[in-house]
Amino acid sequence: MAVKIRLTRIGRHKDPFYRIVAADSRFARDGRYIEQIGYFDPEKGVEEAVIDESLALKWLDLGATPSDTVKAIFNRKGINAKHAKVEEKKAK
Repeated sequence: MAVKIRLTRIGRHKDPFYRIVAADSRFARDGRYIEQIGYFDPEKGVEEAVIDESLALKWLDLGATPSDTVKAIFNRKGINAKHAKVEEKKAK
């Protein structure tokens, strides 16, 4: 099972709102997911995105691959840097 961290769209027509979820890559974009990690409102910007860092790091440690958009959000929030530090400590 290939797990991806990606956005799933909720919200109404022309008013998008996204959940950041860990889902099996075979599931539909707005379908079933394993766990919700946070949410993102594009009108408010990335700075206002709410992400549970411990869940995000857990899924990254388990080998989940983030989508390009989620990777950009994680970079802005500093989650990728924290994950890289943890991986460096494991390598030593």
